[in-house]
Amino acid sequence: MNQPEQTNPLLREAELTPFDEIRAEHVAPALNVLLAEAEAALERAVGPNVPADHDTLALLLDVPVERLRRAWAHVNHLQAVADSPEMRAAHAEAQPRVVAFYTRLGADHRLYAKYKAIAASPAAEALNPAQRKALADALRAFVMGGAELQGAARERHAALQHRLAALSLEFGNRTLDATDAFQRVVDEARLEGVPDDVRQAAREAAAAAGQAGCLLTLQMPCYLPVMQFAQDRALREELFRAYNTRASELGPAEFDNTANIAEQLALRAEEAALLGHPSYAHLALVPKMARSPAEVLSFVRELAARARPSAERELAEMREFAAAELGLHDLQPWDRYFVAEKLKQARYAFSSQALKQYFTEPAVLQGLFGLIETLFDVAIRQEDAPVWHESVRYFRVWRGSQPVAAFYLDPYARAGKQGGAWMDDSRGRWRRPEGRTQLPVAHLVCNFAAPVGDQPALLTHSELVTLFHEFGHGLHHMLTQVDELAVSGISGVEGDAIELPSQFMENFCWEWEVLQRLTRHVDTGEPLPRELFERMRAARNFQKGLFLLRQCEYALFDMRVHSEPRAAAQVLAVCNEVNAEVQPEAAPEFARYPCTFGHLFNGGYGAGYYGYAWAEVLSADAFGAFEEAGIFDPATGRRFREQILEVGGSRTALESFRAFRGREPRLDALLRHQGLA
Repeated sequence: MNQPEQTNPLLREAELTPFDEIRAEHVAPALNVLLAEAEAALERAVGPNVPADHDTLALLLDVPVERLRRAWAHVNHLQAVADSPEMRAAHAEAQPRVVAFYTRLGADHRLYAKYKAIAASPAAEALNPAQRKALADALRAFVMGGAELQGAARERHAALQHRLAALSLEFGNRTLDATDAFQRVVDEARLEGVPDDVRQAAREAAAAAGQAGCLLTLQMPCYLPVMQFAQDRALREELFRAYNTRASELGPAEFDNTANIAEQLALRAEEAALLGHPSYAHLALVPKMARSPAEVLSFVRELAARARPSAERELAEMREFAAAELGLHDLQPWDRYFVAEKLKQARYAFSSQALKQYFTEPAVLQGLFGLIETLFDVAIRQEDAPVWHESVRYFRVWRGSQPVAAFYLDPYARAGKQGGAWMDDSRGRWRRPEGRTQLPVAHLVCNFAAPVGDQPALLTHSELVTLFHEFGHGLHHMLTQVDELAVSGISGVEGDAIELPSQFMENFCWEWEVLQRLTRHVDTGEPLPRELFERMRAARNFQKGLFLLRQCEYALFDMRVHSEPRAAAQVLAVCNEVNAEVQPEAAPEFARYPCTFGHLFNGGYGAGYYGYAWAEVLSADAFGAFEEAGIFDPATGRRFREQILEVGGSRTALESFRAFRGREPRLDALLRHQGLA
């Protein structure tokens, strides 16, 4: 190892990534080395002296390309969870160079020819099923990457990739900045009704900023409890307006994503046309289960039609309750969280805040890990490792005496961290050409409220569901037994099936046997009482119709703006049309949710948001097997692990589902879980 590789943590080959050492100044020098290695490897691989052979290309090309991918994944990750002006600048400077390389790699007609030669050779018959699936996926990716384009079309396609990557990065940065920019210090008297732990966190935030009172932000651990519990209606309205106009033309110009969205949509449509598709939606569906935008639109509209009657009843109930019990005769959008919480308390005799006292983070993690260990025959142990923030923890996953994977858990919201929750692939499982097996590593990121005072962090039940969801993604990535990198874990899984394991895991959050093991009251240490659980369970489908309509609205908007020629120039008009079609009540005229819709414009879900509902058909039906056999049934857990989690993307999701369930998927379980049966 030469001197730069010894001193630059992004170049160091180590089992544990030195996250605590990585700084912005390491990014450019590391990429200089890694890009040069990858470029040289590509030129050697496409040369006449290199045969069209799977193992030869893997050793020559895949090793340096994977090294580059891994280092760039670390930079992307740190820019999302530990943003700083320096890291943002280093990331922005490096991104065009990385995009340029991957664009060339994916469109290289010489490399494409070698892959086609492998597929046509007798040696292809000797490839194992995972290798054959990876080869088929690679050939499709070459076509989608522009490898069959010529001349000006080829150059334009490459230019589109550069610009779209830059726009995606800008979209995410503006969303983060617009969220972090809002801070409001209020007198604590205005927080009447807000839970004590939220008020204490707001007091501490104000004190840290050198101010008296309570500091409010738009980060979810602050925003949502204020919307649910604050008696001060004017305060709720102020935060609601601020949240729903973030990164739009109604706020500071430097954060406005309006033009960014229009340009992304126009460029995506142009990309699709270059590749011979009628719209970007048609292009995006090529590697998915759904066959056409029309099929997706029909699916979403049917789901919306089933949910609409329930949603209309739920909205009418809220209006009646607000008027009769709360004196609110003109229910406004900023009242909905507040009224819904009061109505739930009245109907089911419990509050989200009372329930939250039982979901202490230590008990939740102990129960979650115990469930995973029982069902999937693994052990999870915390270990020391370099991390990017003091609140981050590192765990290794074992089967018997052998490690099989590892993950980092970053649970709490903070400034400089993107909102939401996600699982990142830090490193994939791979039987490397040199002979050793590389084990997978995942980042599991959430945005829960941090511990306050000497109490542990408390999760709402909704946050519990989020945690289980992300762990489902993590299990899919970590428990794979596939040795071919391109189809191990979540790699190679159809985009509209990727949510199957994550949504499957959510179901355990509603099971008594599970909650008994992961609840412990913050003051008394008692587990969740059965009668409180039954009330919570009865409320499972509370306002589910309104929730489903919102999901259908997002999915319909997504598919329409990516399939209609006029949409790029009329995003707000399409947004309003979809709202009018789906919702029983019009959205406020100032609402601008597209301007922070990161799934679509900074998260890889463009023309794919419908996948949450699509995959839930599979996940609900898969969980039905556990309902039939027993929630902790090890045989069913082993079958799910072997037929879904371990095979990753080495075969189609439908094949994996059939292997687990023994039949085709059915809609019944989803409708039952959603209260629509």
